[in-house]
Amino acid sequence: MLDPVYPWGKPLRPSLASQFEACVAREAWQIEAYWQLRTAVFVGEQGLFEGSDVDVHDERALPIVAESLSAGMPERVVGVVRIFESEPRVWYGGRLGVDPSYRRHGAIGSALITCAVTTAHALGCSRFLATVQQRNVRYFEQRHFSQIEPTEVLGKPHVLMQANLDAYPPAALRSPVREVA
Repeated sequence: MLDPVYPWGKPLRPSLASQFEACVAREAWQIEAYWQLRTAVFVGEQGLFEGSDVDVHDERALPIVAESLSAGMPERVVGVVRIFESEPRVWYGGRLGVDPSYRRHGAIGSALITCAVTTAHALGCSRFLATVQQRNVRYFEQRHFSQIEPTEVLGKPHVLMQANLDAYPPAALRSPVREVA
């Protein structure tokens, strides 16, 4: 007799979207999903923070999301990163996280990094930095980042890295992005 819930004998894996888009989060649903995924990754999964990973940089940061697309329409947020200007023309990227079901094919992280650096470049960035967890350094090197120096963040080994802006031309922004003071 067939099980009416799992007629093939076991649960089927959910279908994952094959198309993605990364953009600055502007709509309420994108921003809500951005915070939910950040919390899930950095508080729940990695345990780097207790309760919340929000810090002073979030007051001026631009949230960027990667959305899975279904029939060309945004379906859900599957990746996040933030960018902020730390001093004139010097921008940082950070809190890059990807939904666990979308990891290991690299497309989401690449889309987020490209959107982050090209957006900052379009907003006047002349130096783009990121503090990268040690285990992800090679991934960033493959995406035109170079190591500056090792550092420690929250007791974990990280590396301060810099993007080669020649590899990331300024993005044509789809709509005005709020200016960062």
